[in-house]
Amino acid sequence: MKRVHVAAAVIRGADGRVLIAKRADSQHQGGLWEFPGGKVEEGEAVSAALARELEEELGIRVSAARPLIKVQHDYPDKQVLLDVWEVSGFTGEPHGVEGQLLAWATPRELEDYEFPAANQPIVAAARLPDRYLITPDELEPGELLRGVRAALASGIRLIQLRAPNMFDAQYRDLAVDIQGLCAGKAQLMLKGPLEWLGDFPAAGWHLTAEQLRKYADQGRPFPGQRWLAASCHGPEELALATRMGVDFVTLSPVQATQTHPDAQPLGWEAARELLQGLNKPAYLLGGLGAVDLEQAWQCGAQGVAGIRAFWPEQPL
Repeated sequence: MKRVHVAAAVIRGADGRVLIAKRADSQHQGGLWEFPGGKVEEGEAVSAALARELEEELGIRVSAARPLIKVQHDYPDKQVLLDVWEVSGFTGEPHGVEGQLLAWATPRELEDYEFPAANQPIVAAARLPDRYLITPDELEPGELLRGVRAALASGIRLIQLRAPNMFDAQYRDLAVDIQGLCAGKAQLMLKGPLEWLGDFPAAGWHLTAEQLRKYADQGRPFPGQRWLAASCHGPEELALATRMGVDFVTLSPVQATQTHPDAQPLGWEAARELLQGLNKPAYLLGGLGAVDLEQAWQCGAQGVAGIRAFWPEQPL
């Protein structure tokens, strides 16, 4: 069965909301919501197919777009490759040229709509930012609080509280304070024993590679409404992350880092190959910063994770 290549768009308005469309009842997966787009013709560039489909379906002309995620999915009757781009600029007023119902949804509201199974990783990618801040080691709680406050002010929307040198009680107290800072502004990801999960219901959880190997066969430790991520360093761990049903991963190290000087860097080409067929948002980590975002997108990544690159130099 030949895989159908589809160009799809996460169209983001100036207010951050995302445009979705309802499939006609007569279509495959009819009645469900989807991200607009259509089939890539033989020999057609994906960007050209996307522009053509969005003009035909919505009456808009794309002026700014970039790769977001690729998803391969096998239905019982159809195999698809969804080649998804984020559209951040367009002219014209979107409307259902073919009579389809449209809706603008905030990233959080996307969870309330029913999408085809193949679209679930796209929903995650549409909700996640392109930068993932990981807090530095060996800072006092006061320094970490000031730094997180400054990072939030600068627009960071995804933060991992990583403090391996802290005592458990100190980390837990700090997590409560930082969760309060992040409320309504950013998603906080915590690290630690899974026994702590019930104590921080608003936080997501970022698993270490060791935890991933230990718990992957048990599946997700909590429902899908809560973010679950994992640290991966190669194909085995990426496969375990898929088996466990995590929402996103970090893949590292792409380049040499001060944090892990003995780790062998993957390099850009190996990172790109590892992300092919992953079907999950992935942040590339290790010696990277905002200047590497474009290259990360071209590799198939959601964006870049970093410690020094995104930590404010002069916390408030």
